[in-house]
Amino acid sequence: MKLNENFWNNKYINNETGWDLKAPSTPLKEYIDQLENKNTRILIPGCGNAYEAEYLLKQGFINITLIDISEVIVEKIKEKFKNNPHIQVLHQDFFDLEGQYDLILEQTFFCALHPELRQKYSIKMNELLAENGKLVGILFNREFGNNTPPFGGDKTEYETYFNDYFDFKVMENCYNSITPRKGTELFINLKKIRK
Repeated sequence: MKLNENFWNNKYINNETGWDLKAPSTPLKEYIDQLENKNTRILIPGCGNAYEAEYLLKQGFINITLIDISEVIVEKIKEKFKNNPHIQVLHQDFFDLEGQYDLILEQTFFCALHPELRQKYSIKMNELLAENGKLVGILFNREFGNNTPPFGGDKTEYETYFNDYFDFKVMENCYNSITPRKGTELFINLKKIRK
């Protein structure tokens, strides 16, 4: 099965969005609450319904980029944010994206990619981050046993992808996961290593 645009369009069309929390993820919300520079260039890949972006806008952030491969969800989000100059919504494959960001927020994007792309993901994240940029978010710390997303894993495996490209500020079990995900999430705060 190809995890391409059609795959994700169909998920949204058929409302098969079990990953959708209908709100910003608590660990990311609490991280955002600590950020002071409202000009920070923020990217959210595989943004879905973009609840984190909505929250960022409410907190006064003015430089947000969203990207998703699904045209269905991108059109919906463009409509949602159409009068907001502080947000850019891109319908594009993440691996084709160019630009420089100070912060990339990870929320159910990594687990949606086929595991064969994980090393490529790490390299691309490093490339997209500006000097001293950070990749911050949540990874699943469990196996799903699926041959379709979400794809799981654990800390030891993830370290192998990120070791050469990031300094690990944090990669620990989330203490503030939502109840259904308690004990199954890792919070990551990874700082770019210049390559």
